[in-house]
Formats: sequence, structure tokens, C-alpha cells
Amino acid sequence: MTDRSDLPSAVTLDLWHTLVYLTPQDEEAYMDDQMELATEVIAGAPPIPGAPATGRPEIRSIFERVYAEAVAAAHDGRSVTPAQQLAIAAGRAGREARSEEYVRGLRSLVARQRFRPGPEAVRTVELLRERGWRTAVISNTIGEPGATLLPILRSIGFDSSVEEYVFSDELPWTKPSPEIFREALRRLGVRPERTVHVGDGWSDIEGARRAGLRAGVLFTGLQEYGARYQALFLPSGWASPPTEYRIDRIDELPRLAARLLGDGGRA
Repeated sequence: MTDRSDLPSAVTLDLWHTLVYLTPQDEEAYMDDQMELATEVIAGAPPIPGAPATGRPEIRSIFERVYAEAVAAAHDGRSVTPAQQLAIAAGRAGREARSEEYVRGLRSLVARQRFRPGPEAVRTVELLRERGWRTAVISNTIGEPGATLLPILRSIGFDSSVEEYVFSDELPWTKPSPEIFREALRRLGVRPERTVHVGDGWSDIEGARRAGLRAGVLFTGLQEYGARYQALFLPSGWASPPTEYRIDRIDELPRLAARLLGDGGRA
């Protein structure tokens, strides 16, 4: 028989409000800027011949509805990328889509944000790797392409210890679909029962359960959200899903991972 302790093991991590965050005020302003950027891009696009005229307030309302629909699709495990959101909203507003312009604008917008690493987050992921666990970030990237976040994550210092970044806008799935977790495990070369996932909400815990992971760990240390983010991404009760494992400091994770998976990985 195979000695299962010799199999590689992994810890996967959510990104927003687990490894990095914006203050509630900055998060609210950032999401408002996303809405304004989309409105500007659509309003500046050529009208579709024969389509009724739409003004900026109506265009903004249309995009806000499309964004909310993308979040609802994500709750069901389906990815609707920022470019797709812009195209859908532009069509409803009777304008030609300019998705590339929107994505370029998002890149600049993301670069201006004051993203902060969670306390001890960088050192904790470094410690996970030092102890031999494989590591990946699994993130629902609905408001911005994951690629726009990479320069920030590199500047913070995560690249030396995060082996894989799995962003939903690059895939058909979002958490809680088990498929996005399976994609991360495939890249890492690990089995679900040898993997622990940590995140701040329902999609992390439920996704880990659906994917058959050893455990889903709820992290509560950065659960301070902007009002719009909370309403869209964490409806009532979703910030406190049922799970046996909870931590309020990210530096508690290596000890919990050792208890669940053994004293270290086999990287």
C-alpha cells in the first residue's frame, strides 16, 4: 500500500481579505471608480445603428446591473470576466463594445490602489513553503483581471512563495465550483485529501467541500469590508459559513496545516 504521508500536500489561499485588502473606504472608492470607468468607456463608444440613445446615468445603471449579475453567476461557480461584463453592458446600452479599452483602464486603476498585505501574510506563506507545502492562490477575479494584480503581489513579496495563481477570469469557473480548485491541484500535482484551503467566506469553504479537500479553513482576521463589497460578495451569513476550522490570525495557519496534513509537505 502507498504511504499517504509520502504524498505531496498543499495549502491554497484566497486573495482578497485573506492575503491582501483595501480599507473599507478605499474598497468603496475603488468599486465606484470601476463603475465610473465602465460608464465612461461605454458612453464614449459609437452607438449601434438604430439603437435608442442612452445617457450616462442610464449607462451606469446598466453596467451596475451587469456587474451584479456577474457576481451572482460567480456565486453559482460561473465566470463572467470584466471584458465580458463590458460587452454585455455596452450591448444593452446600444453601444459598440470597447472591452479592450476597459481592461486597459482597469490595469491603470488597479495600479493606483493602496493594497495592503494582511498582518504576517507574506511571512506565513513563506513559512508554508519552507516547511514543504505546495502553495497556490485561488481568487475570484470579477472586478478586475487577475493579471492586473500580479505586479502588486510581486511588489508586496508573494512571488517567492506562491507557486501558482489561479484567477477565475482566466477560467470558466469561480469558487465555489470544484473545478477551479481542481485546476489549482492539477497545477500543483497534489490530491484533494492532501490539501487545505483558507479564505474569508462561503465560496471558499463550500468550494473546498465540493472539491473534496481535506479542510476548508475560515479566516476571520480581515473581515472588514466596504458596504458595496459586503452586499454583493458576502450576503447575509456568507462571511460566517459553517466549518470546523477557523482562524483569526493568518500566522495560525502553519500549525493548523501541520495538524491536518502532517508536519510538512513533500515539495
